[in-house]
Amino acid sequence: MHRVGLFILMVSSMLFGASRPGAVFLMIWPGAKPTALSGAFTAIAEDPTACYYNQAGLAFVDRTTATLQHANWLPGLHPGMYYEFAGVAKPIKMGTIGFNVIYLTTGETEVRDEQGTYIGEYTTFDIAVGLNYGFALKPNLGLGIGWKFIYSFLVPDWVWTRMPGLGIEQGGTGITYAFDVGVLYKPWNFLSLGAGLQNIGPNISYTESASSDPLPYTFRAGFKLEPVSSRIIRVALTADVTKILVGMFADEDNSFFENVKYELEEAWKAIGLEVDYYNFIKLRGGYFIDTEGKRQGLTFGGGIHAAGFSLDVGIDQAIYDFSTTNRKFSLSYQF
Repeated sequence: MHRVGLFILMVSSMLFGASRPGAVFLMIWPGAKPTALSGAFTAIAEDPTACYYNQAGLAFVDRTTATLQHANWLPGLHPGMYYEFAGVAKPIKMGTIGFNVIYLTTGETEVRDEQGTYIGEYTTFDIAVGLNYGFALKPNLGLGIGWKFIYSFLVPDWVWTRMPGLGIEQGGTGITYAFDVGVLYKPWNFLSLGAGLQNIGPNISYTESASSDPLPYTFRAGFKLEPVSSRIIRVALTADVTKILVGMFADEDNSFFENVKYELEEAWKAIGLEVDYYNFIKLRGGYFIDTEGKRQGLTFGGGIHAAGFSLDVGIDQAIYDFSTTNRKFSLSYQF
């Protein structure tokens, strides 16, 4: 039933795509550390995941670092879904360049015709490949920019050939690109402020017609505060507000201020706390609120850092209103 449901959802999304953003996999948090902090990472962005959260953070990366992340994505929905991230950040003479890949598959999708006869199956996937650059305008001010190529494979052409009753001759793959920009300001050693605009680019279309989906244009802003910072222990508090800009002020019956109130309430809100002992053992926790998406709850995780290696885990399964596990594992190395 799950696979049939996924197929129906894909077809309806293609036919009525204008009502929702496309390429929604771009809204999933990559990285175990940011996940443990409920995604509140805009003002941290201190490793290759800065290619996603805030390219300006690359300006402060002073060693070549590579990160790999794996997650069996929401197995409570379907055990065949996986979400992967790979990134590298390399300092150069005039800043730091970053490269990253995001990959999501929802697993095997079973296809049945109008009579319920099995006719085959295929694997859906989405991928984004990013090139990023961050540089320091001042010693405490970083700016960043990113470009990403986006490819989404929802339905192969043979499905339409085998199911002419759908009235669709071809379509099911979408290609587009997008830009990100970010800023990271550190007015004092104990405070960082970050902001960014993400996924700004042409709509993604899966059909022959003019119908297309806007990308999930996103604004993020956050801060990091370190009230305790010593050789033995470091405590960091971080918070983010994330706003998906697609469909804002859509209710024409509401007044301007009613729409503003709704948009503020609907924005994602996250706080996180990290305790770092001797730059060796790290404990993290967070709380996330997404009113519209009905996601709310605690996230947590931790990590170990030694000899240039970092192994981290981030768990956010409690924010979903259905039974599942959701754990991200990341391995990083500083050269």
